[in-house]
Order: sequence, then structure tokens, then C-alpha cells
Amino acid sequence: MPSAPPNLDTFKTEYHPHSGRATSVESFSTFGRKEHQLPPIVDNEPWQPFACRADFEFAELAHQAALNKNQTDELLRLIWRIADGQVKFTFKSHGDVSKAWDRAASQMSPFEKHTITVEHKREDLKYNIYTRPLWDWALDLLQDPLLAPHFVWDAQRLYKHNGMRYERFVHEPWTGDRWWNVQSSLPENGVPFAFILYADKTHLSSAGTVKAYPVFVRCGNLPVNIRNTDGLGGGRMVGWLPIVPDDSEEDGKLSYVNLKRVVWHKAFFKLLETIIIYAKAGYAYTCYDGVMRWLYAFILLLSADYEEQCVMALIRGTNCHCPCPICLVPSDKLYDNASTYPTRSSDDTKALVELWTRDRVAGESALKKQGLRPIKNVFWKVPNSDPHDTISQDHLHVYHMGQWKHLFGELKQRIAALGRSNEKKLDDQFDTFPRWRNLNHFDRVTNITYSDGNKLRDISRQVLYAAQNILTRAADEAGYALLRCIASYLHIDMYISLDVQTESTIAAGRAEVLEFQKRLEETDPDTIKNWNFPKIHSGKHIFDDIMAKGAARNFSTRPNEKQHGPIKRWYLRQTNRKDIADQILELDHKSVVSEFIRSRIECLDEERRKLMLSQEELEDTDLDDEKFEEHFHIGSPLKNQTTLSQVEEENKSIRAFHQFRKKLATFLNHFLPSHNIPLPEGTTWLKLSAQDQIHEYRYLKVHYESTADWKLATDYLRCNPSFHGKERRDCALIRTLDKDGRDKNIFVKILCMFKHTVGNCTLDLALVLPMDALIGPRRRMDRELRLTRLRARPASSSEFITLHSIIRGALLVPDFAHDGDYFLVDTVDTDMFLRTVHSLQLH
Repeated sequence: MPSAPPNLDTFKTEYHPHSGRATSVESFSTFGRKEHQLPPIVDNEPWQPFACRADFEFAELAHQAALNKNQTDELLRLIWRIADGQVKFTFKSHGDVSKAWDRAASQMSPFEKHTITVEHKREDLKYNIYTRPLWDWALDLLQDPLLAPHFVWDAQRLYKHNGMRYERFVHEPWTGDRWWNVQSSLPENGVPFAFILYADKTHLSSAGTVKAYPVFVRCGNLPVNIRNTDGLGGGRMVGWLPIVPDDSEEDGKLSYVNLKRVVWHKAFFKLLETIIIYAKAGYAYTCYDGVMRWLYAFILLLSADYEEQCVMALIRGTNCHCPCPICLVPSDKLYDNASTYPTRSSDDTKALVELWTRDRVAGESALKKQGLRPIKNVFWKVPNSDPHDTISQDHLHVYHMGQWKHLFGELKQRIAALGRSNEKKLDDQFDTFPRWRNLNHFDRVTNITYSDGNKLRDISRQVLYAAQNILTRAADEAGYALLRCIASYLHIDMYISLDVQTESTIAAGRAEVLEFQKRLEETDPDTIKNWNFPKIHSGKHIFDDIMAKGAARNFSTRPNEKQHGPIKRWYLRQTNRKDIADQILELDHKSVVSEFIRSRIECLDEERRKLMLSQEELEDTDLDDEKFEEHFHIGSPLKNQTTLSQVEEENKSIRAFHQFRKKLATFLNHFLPSHNIPLPEGTTWLKLSAQDQIHEYRYLKVHYESTADWKLATDYLRCNPSFHGKERRDCALIRTLDKDGRDKNIFVKILCMFKHTVGNCTLDLALVLPMDALIGPRRRMDRELRLTRLRARPASSSEFITLHSIIRGALLVPDFAHDGDYFLVDTVDTDMFLRTVHSLQLH
């Protein structure tokens, strides 16, 4: 591949030396595209072994709807009464559906039942574990023709030219250091096959008495848009672990706690058993590109909350001498992320456990000093799978449901101490917060306890703007110090949220962790809680995890926790509440088979659709890898066009609409000649009459290139005097010129969007209120709380723009303490966050 000269849009890829591939330099338009893509293998009867497509679709629907036997039979009778003879359809009873599922089940690896025996107090205790053999699951993926083109085998180091040098960035797991190091440890013809494992107990019954302990797996060799779904190539349940029952006489005793850990690791061995041999010796496999590779299994990462991490790493938990599963930080230094402590390793832990087997007293003392348990770790059996390397800091539990939950609890206490009127003020200001796509809206927050991590995250991204005029330095110095901590926390959260991490963003994230620590240390310990706990310490390791394993979404528990939902529904709707493991795993297997068949039907439908299209139509519709043709799309038009006199009359109480016709004429007379658009014939100065018309629109979709991942992103903007009963006029970042004719970007509020025709040219325009009035020196509060203040011009200073000048949407929230001032919500997404950080650095 020819090299491109370096510029801001140049990417460099270094492949692992074992790959035999030369370093490539590519332009933005070609980076990331696969070459020589072979056509997909299409099955003309993908619904087999169901007798026909309609049979499969009925069985799929009955499974998804959790229909019982009587409901299935009744539905089939109804279908046959209505549609007899119109389509090929063979089911006549629930039994027919069950037999078809039984035939289909053989297409995917089923669950197997094992029994393990553990000795406790001279008694042999037996526990059942169910596993879908991991290597069989891996082969199911490898042999799937729809997934085969997407596998990535070789480690890569990626760079983007930043104008001065090539700067490294990471996103997918194979771009991180861990993949590179694992591949370096393999024979030259060996490549990693990466397993991502997640395990966590969940309650099935509302009373919490019935629990399940599922294990999910994902393949690190597949891209995140496939891997982190619950569809084809996404997460799959592969294990159902035993739960040692609670015992009022035994709970809390060291021997009983150790029993639970022994059971977990013995059970997990049954799950890992099929990959251990291939982790050591490799597995010869001819891949989709025709190349025979030796695949070496390894565990890339373990995705879990802190409680599960303690089980996986066999440490003693929060109250032990060294509560971190990664390093040996003392329990009284967890808040100190400026210091570095020795990292744990399997070799060191093995030596201590072996000492314990020889000398219980000396061994227990040595293990206790490092917070370890005297148990052999199952992950020691899998090469390149040291649990202290694979365990990763989870964004959801460490930050949104961890640090933020504590910060939010403290904030509510500080506001409650100021009186009920201030609690109501906070709730009212949350309720007033402008709505934005994919951002939860809250009418109150003070008297509600949230356990949903997404809602907690969205509260954190709104709380500074809602609380800044309540917890002021004058009203509550400790509360204001807490807001300063929250401002720093939000920057850490945004850096972690980036799906593409550069050397610069990782360095900035690490620096912000130290800034957060500094701000915590400045709080009054008598009024603010003690912050010495494991989740505060996680900031020490999370950016190391990102550099080693790629972006944080690679090791997030979010995609896995979503998969608890179907298990709970199956338990409630489709089991008899007895021997639930067998019943739930059978239902899960049906889901796997259903997804397998459904993916092939969709592939067949797509190929048939393409055959029916002309080549020109095919090029127009095949946009998967192409940029959108248009920068924006304007929608939701009013039924009728509006005259300019009507616009002025209907909005006469709004100063921004005063002299609408005159302002529009002035804008057009400057805009049209400057863009080489001819005025109507014989016209030197365009005049608009009161009866000239515009066509108003209420909705705008804007496409832009995100600065966070260099991909196309979309904002959805509204300009409506009554959207669901409330006025909504969204804001945008636009490109314009200053008084000297130089490019500059400003924020505006969109007041009216419309089309207007001049001669043969139809223009997409908007009336906006610029938010670039002079403010003066930056206020101390704005600096300390990291707030970007904007000020609206007087309403009479509204002006017209073309919609082509809009860069992207923007969320602005009023400063509730100063009328006419607004704050930019830069935490609304990672693109706006990086734009704001970059802008502040320039100034």
C-alpha cells in the first residue's frame, strides 16, 4: 500500500513483528477499511432445520414473548383459522414447536452439567455447575461465515499525525499493550484468541431469595460494535456457577468464607477446562483469509465489580491489609494515588500459598500481610492470564455507582443542611434543565435513591449547573469545596468515557486523578466523609488498564449486566420455580440458536434485496462505510407556508422577531452575492414584501465529524414553540466570521428554522440569537468549577444564518443566578468535552 505524506489526517499502523506485515501509512479515507473483502456465504434456506421460514419466525416469536403451552396452542389455532393455505406453515401444536427447537439446538454447543466435590469440616459437599464448553463456543464463532471476516488476530500500534508528530492512540483490545505482549510470548506462527469473561450474582425473585450466578463470555478478537452486543458474535452465557448457601452459624467465619472461594474456583475450572490445553499448545485453524494460524487461548480481561474481583484475585476484601487486587497499596493509603506500590503477580502469590501448605502459621501470616487467601487460583492454569493483569477497573461500578454515588450522597446532605427551600430549589432547577437526546431528565433528585448507573451518570452531568447557585462559597464553604471535587470527578469521567484514547488524553486523565485527590484533601474532614476506600484507589489503575487493553468500554460491565434481564424474565414467566438452572439454560440455548438462524435470514434477505436493485440504486443505498451525502437534514415542516407578515404578527411579543422581514432582506443581499448565488433577473437589491413566504420546520438533524473518535456523529435539534407542551429551542455551535473577516466559532440559540426561495434557489436558513456577548475576565467560580459561561446578546441582536454554517448541536443551561447568562454543558458527550478543553487551552 503506498504511503501517504503525513498531515492531520494521516494514520500509521505498526503490526506485531510476528504478523509479517509491514507498517502502513494511510489517509483518513482509507484507514480502517479491510482489503479484499470476500463475498458473504449465503444460505438459501437459513431457517433449517425448521421446515420453513414461517415456522421459524413463529417459534422465535413464541420464545421471545415467553408464551406457555396453552398460549402457544391457542395462537396456532387462531393462525390456522385466519391464514390456512396462504403461506407454508406446518406447526399445529406446542409439541411441534418444541420438536423444531430440539432439532435446531444441535447447531450450537449446548450446556453440560458437572458436579464438583469440596471437603469442608471432614464432609464432602457436592455442587452442580453448568457450562457451555468455552472452546466449543469459540469454534462456533470461528465457523460462522457472517463473523469470519471480522476477526482480528495481530497486535497493532496505531498512530495519528497531530500536526507535529505521530501520536499513538488505542481503542480496540488488539491496539493495547497487553495484546502485543501476549503475542510476543507466543511462537512466531501463533496468534492470541482472546476471551473476555464476566461473572456476577443476580437476584431472580423480587424478595431476593432466589439467585443466579451466570458467567458471560465475549470474544476480544471481534470489533466492539459486534462484541458488546447481545446478538450474533456478542455476549453469551457460558456458565452457571453454584452458590454456597448462607448459614447463620457459619457466615463470617474464615473457614466458611474460604469454602465459598474454593467452590468458585473449582467450579470455574470446569468452565476453563477446554481452553487450557489450547492456551498451552495452540490450535491450528485455517482462517477466513485462507491463512492457517495457531490460535492460543488466553483470558484478555475479567470484567467485574469489586466484590467479584476479590473472589477472582482471592484477596480478602475491603478490610484487609492490602485491599487492591492489582497492587499492594496499604489499606490506610487508598486515597493516595500520587504514590506507587508494588504490583501483585501470580508467581508471588503462588509462593505464598506454597509456604502456607508447608507451614500454616508462617504462611497465614505472610498471606494476611498481602490480603490473600490460602487457595490456589484457577487462572494460574491458563498461560498469559494472570488475574492481577486481567482484572480491570469498571467504569460503571467504580465511578457512576461508586465514587459518584458517594459524592452525590454528600451533596444532598450539604443541601439538606441549608434547609428544605434549597432542596426544592435544586429539584426545580433540575426540572428546568433543557432536554437533550440520550440524557435522562429529572424533575427531582433530592428525595429519590437511584440504583441505575445510567441515571446516576446523567445526574452527575447536570448537577454542577443545578447546584452552583446553592452551594456557594458564602453559603457553605464545605459544600462549595465538594462542588470543586465534583468538577474534577466529571473531567476524570469524561476522559475515561473516550472510545479512542490518545497519549495526550491518557496523560490528561492521569493528571486529573491527582487533581481530584488534591481537591479531596482540601475538603474539611470534619464535614466531608472519609474518602479512603478501594474505589477511590481505582483511579490509580484505570488509565493503565486503558493503555493495556484499549478503551474502557472494552472492560465495562454495562453490556453484561444488561444480560441479566432475560434471565429474570425467563424465571418469572417460563419456569415452574423448581430446578430453575435446567429450565433457564434451555431457554438461553433457544435464544442462541434463534439468533444464529435469524442472522442468516437477514443476510439472505439483504442479498435478495441487492439482486433486485439496479447498480445505480445499489451504490446509492450501500452507505455503510460512506459519509452522509448531506451535512444536515431539516424535517417536521409546518403544513402550510407562512407569509413574512404572519411571522412578525405571530411573534410580535418576542423582540428577537422584530423587523424579521427587513433583517432577512439585509442578510440575503449580503449572503447571495458572497456565495455567487444570482439575484432574480433585473434585481440589484432584493426587497421582500409582506406577502413573501417561508416554510417553517421544527426539527434538524446535523451530522459532524467527532473530535473524540474521528467518526460521523449526529445531533438531533428541535426548534418548536410547543414540543410536548413546552417551548423548546435548542442551541448550536456555528462557524461564522468576526468583524475582520476571520473564521470564528460561536454558540447560538435557534429561534426559527425555515426554507425560503429566491428565484430558482431554495435556501435553508435560521433566525438565531448569538451567545457571544462580552463577559469580561473569567469569574473565580467558573474557573474553579470548570464552567464555560456564555452570555446572550440582547434579543434585538438576533440574526440570520444558513443551516450549512452549523457545526453541531450544543446543550446550554441558564445560569439560574444571572439572567441572560448560560453555561455550556461540555459533559454532554466526549466531542463537546474535547472541543471545550482544547478551546480553554488556546485561551
